[in-house]
Amino acid sequence: MRQRLSVETYIRGVLAGDRATLSRAITIVESSLPDDRALAAEMLRGLLPHTGKSVRIGITGVPGVGKSTFIEAFGNYLTSLGKRVAVLAVDPSSQQSGGSILGDKTRMEQLARNPNAYIRPSATNLSLGGVARHTREAALLCEAAGYDIVLVETVGVGQSETLVKGMTDFFLLLMLAGAGDELQGIKKGIMEMVDAVAVNKADGSNGNAAQNAVAEYRQALHYLPESPSGVPIQVVACSAAEGTGMETIWQIIDAYCSKTTESGFFAANRQAQQGDWLRDQIRVSLEERFYTNTVVRQQMATVAERVKSGLQLPVEAAAELIELFLQSPAKPAEISGKS
Repeated sequence: MRQRLSVETYIRGVLAGDRATLSRAITIVESSLPDDRALAAEMLRGLLPHTGKSVRIGITGVPGVGKSTFIEAFGNYLTSLGKRVAVLAVDPSSQQSGGSILGDKTRMEQLARNPNAYIRPSATNLSLGGVARHTREAALLCEAAGYDIVLVETVGVGQSETLVKGMTDFFLLLMLAGAGDELQGIKKGIMEMVDAVAVNKADGSNGNAAQNAVAEYRQALHYLPESPSGVPIQVVACSAAEGTGMETIWQIIDAYCSKTTESGFFAANRQAQQGDWLRDQIRVSLEERFYTNTVVRQQMATVAERVKSGLQLPVEAAAELIELFLQSPAKPAEISGKS
């Protein structure tokens, strides 16, 4: 294993924008090793005053919509404006092996070579929401490293996927035209959370279909409640393959940030997200301590077998195990080894 650096070295390297140090720092925050978790906490504490100055953009969409192609085109456009762009690309983990492809650097070859862009693929590790467990911490590190825009790519669209909304300032949904009844493809819960919809692959023979889809989406949005931000949801067509529509999308995002900053929603939203992060960390930490508790581990198999055999209701079994957990003394290793 590569030797860990000192906290001061990580902080200096990240603030200097050194990619190698940034990558190593993200590896530390993603680690579950007790020593790494302690190091990550100290490192993030030191970097916290240097965070919060970027625009965080979540990008999601149905499989096959071309998220990676879009992010490469959009990232290259943003860097042409002098922006420094970090991409936190999340790969799905296998339910069986726990492994992931981590191929976003391969899919975004041109952007990966761009000196003003940084791409970090991470595995979801089966976490809820289609985002990696430590995406928030990775975003803070990228901000401290001086990246103006942090793009968070998720694995797809679903009910849990919308958790990305809880860690970004602007939520962009990519959709396709000509893939069936567009209106049937709208998930109301997602549509109520997005800040803009971009119909991708609006090129060639698909151009007219894309424009029709834009009109249908705009019409459908009239039936949804007003966005909490007070800024109307925008719908546009784009072609990631041809690089068209990127300027319009950035103008929409830039205008949204200006309007919400002026209204106070931008800051209030970030504060609310910090509270959500706190609650999420409490839930995750309690769950980890529960499953690593010695007494719980000893009884888990027996209780699970009773449930499988129909001898005990799951709700009763859960209450029994939780009571065992609450009554058992916490071991130091169980506390210091998790965050």
